[in-house]
Amino acid sequence: MGAVKSLRETYAENTRRVLMQTGLELFVQRGYTAVSAEELVQAAGLSRGALYHHFDGKRGLFEAVFQAQEGAASRRVAEAVAAQSDPWQQAVAGMETFLDVCCQREYREIVLLQGPIALGWPHWRELDRQHFAALLVDATTRLIDAGVILERPAELIAAAAYGMLTELSLTIAAADDPAQARTDASALVRSLLTGLAATPD
Repeated sequence: MGAVKSLRETYAENTRRVLMQTGLELFVQRGYTAVSAEELVQAAGLSRGALYHHFDGKRGLFEAVFQAQEGAASRRVAEAVAAQSDPWQQAVAGMETFLDVCCQREYREIVLLQGPIALGWPHWRELDRQHFAALLVDATTRLIDAGVILERPAELIAAAAYGMLTELSLTIAAADDPAQARTDASALVRSLLTGLAATPD
């Protein structure tokens, strides 16, 4: 029975992987609203039942693809932060890495452009905060504890930073020149961060 279960689990994992890869490719190429459930399963070479069994339909598949993109992005930001020892450089590295991610086609399309449409703004924001809110609170707390920025409630500063970065990410995604928008956003965030500094240095 153990071997049978293992084979079943392996098949299920492979099925999920194929559906998610197919969903990612089609959603990026054509957009969530233009892709039907039937197209998804045909492109994946699977049955409609497989889609509904593993993801409860097209929206569930999109949310899984969305979560995968957000998870990869938040891990990349966390790794960039961990690579620095100075709290200020940690904050800058995290911010710069996040802005870099916003320029990547798959993240832009899935998370920033299609996410609010497919998931609805409230749910989109809820999921997004699950991945990034704690990172911002941690970074803010380190800056305050080190005396680098003015002592204010960490959660309040983190909320303001989250709102700013969210709007900037959406602006980058919708820009005709995302790379230039990303550069402009970086300069703006650095200026705003400097405004919170405890000393001019």
